Amino acid sequence: MNPALLVIDVQKAFFDLDPVMTQSLNRAVETINMAIALFREKQLPVICVQHMDKDDDLVPGQKGFDVPESLHILPSDVHIHKTYGNSFNKTPLIETLRNQGVDTVIITGFCAEYCVLSAYRGAEDMDLTPIILLGSIASGSVENIKFVENISETVSYGALKKFLE
Repeated sequence: MNPALLVIDVQKAFFDLDPVMTQSLNRAVETINMAIALFREKQLPVICVQHMDKDDDLVPGQKGFDVPESLHILPSDVHIHKTYGNSFNKTPLIETLRNQGVDTVIITGFCAEYCVLSAYRGAEDMDLTPIILLGSIASGSVENIKFVENISETVSYGALKKFLE
């Protein structure tokens, strides 16, 4: 297994949508940060995927586009900008992963039932093994998080840590 960590759409704009979403994102960020630290310790790729939408002023240079200070993404991490739900659609993501020999993506981020699930399916279409990290995906609906986890391959942080030893 040659994994990379995908952190999808954890951006400032999404923290202000509603209190339930904010709480969900804050919980997910805690688990994502543990995964980021683990991947850095193991010298494995951490990839930050950010959604762009000109109509919503969600573009580089605008505050809402940025990742929150609470998320431990670094400028030196790979940053992919997307305009579709699927992180692989019309982006350099698959080439980036292939160039690094990645065959498995550990998927985290926002929004469970949209961009996270789209990236999961997109990874399958690219012959990668996608795995959702439990506790690391956010949504405005707890039921939607559970749904995505139930229909996807998942791993707990503890099991992931053991696999990467």
